[in-house]
Amino acid sequence: MTKHEQEMPEETAEELVEEQATEAMEEEVVSELDTVKAEFDAMEDKFLRASAEIANITSRNRNERELLQKYRSQDLGKKVLPAIDNLERAMAAEVTDEQSQSLKKGVEMVLESLRHALKEEGIEEIPAKGEAFDPTLHQAVQTIPATEDQEADTIVEVLQKGYRLHDRVLRPSMVIVAQ
Repeated sequence: MTKHEQEMPEETAEELVEEQATEAMEEEVVSELDTVKAEFDAMEDKFLRASAEIANITSRNRNERELLQKYRSQDLGKKVLPAIDNLERAMAAEVTDEQSQSLKKGVEMVLESLRHALKEEGIEEIPAKGEAFDPTLHQAVQTIPATEDQEADTIVEVLQKGYRLHDRVLRPSMVIVAQ
């Protein structure tokens, strides 16, 4: 025993040992608390990131479903357009006898019902004749010199009608443009 320890009363030495033990325990508790707090913060960060990712996935899926719903008739529309072209050509044919007129009336009814069905699905004809040429809507297959009554870059004739579904072009109009 050192001289200092000999001079200390026994109770004071015990109190000192207890105090040192308490301080060590407090440091250990604080260290453990810091570790637990760091783990909690990491878990909270992971939770927030996972929540944000779930929200993003949900939003992305909702947007994809809306687009699929909006453009669901695109493929069918593209397949039906040639039939409509053929029916319109049949309507342009001249008929003289009563039987041919009756047949033409039936073709007209079929054509009208197809047009109505396309309209209900959001498929509409792209306006062309007399309009300004727009390369996103029209396909110029020929140009002719502009005359006094026609402005340059104006569509003078439509060779094949174009159609769009909402904001998407299903088929551009094939046109002749004045230049």
